[in-house]
Amino acid sequence: MERIWLKHYPPGVPHDVDLSQYSSLVDLIDHGFREHASRNAYAYMDRFFTFGEIDRYSAAFASWLQSQGLAKGARVAIMMPNVVQYPIALAGVLRAGYVVVNVNPLYTPRELEHQLKDSGAEAIVILENFAATLQQVIARTAIKKVIVASLGEMLGFPKARSSTSQCAA
Repeated sequence: MERIWLKHYPPGVPHDVDLSQYSSLVDLIDHGFREHASRNAYAYMDRFFTFGEIDRYSAAFASWLQSQGLAKGARVAIMMPNVVQYPIALAGVLRAGYVVVNVNPLYTPRELEHQLKDSGAEAIVILENFAATLQQVIARTAIKKVIVASLGEMLGFPKARSSTSQCAA
C-alpha cells in the first residue's frame, strides 16, 4: 500500500517508528520527561506545566501509590476529563508498575460499576465532580483506595490570608 500521508510529514519526522528504541512505555515517558524537561507540556486554565514538573509530580504520585500496598500489576482506574491531573496520574500509575484503567467520567453508575468489576480495579483516581457516581457503586466493587482530585488544586492560587492589619503607633 502506498503511504501517501508521508509527504505531509514535517522535515525531521521519521517515516517509521523504531520499536526497539524503548524497552517499555515507561521508558519512553521517562526519556521524554528528561529530554524536554524545561519545555511546556500542558496548558491548564492559563497555567503552563513543564515536562519537568509533570515528571516530578508523577514520580511523587507513583511513589505514594507504591506505599499503599497494591501489588505490582494492580489495576488503577482513572476517571477524569481533560485536566492536568490526568497525565500526572497516568504517568504515575504506569511508573509505579500498575495497569491504567481509563474510565469515561460521564459513565452512569451502572456503566462505572461494570467497568470497575470487569477490570478488577483496586484503586481509582477521580475528579471530585464525579465522586457521587462512584459513591453509588463502590461497595459492589474491589476498590480499596480512592484518590480524589479537584479542578483548582494544581493552579497555585494563593492561600487565604489573615485579615489582621498592622497599625502604626
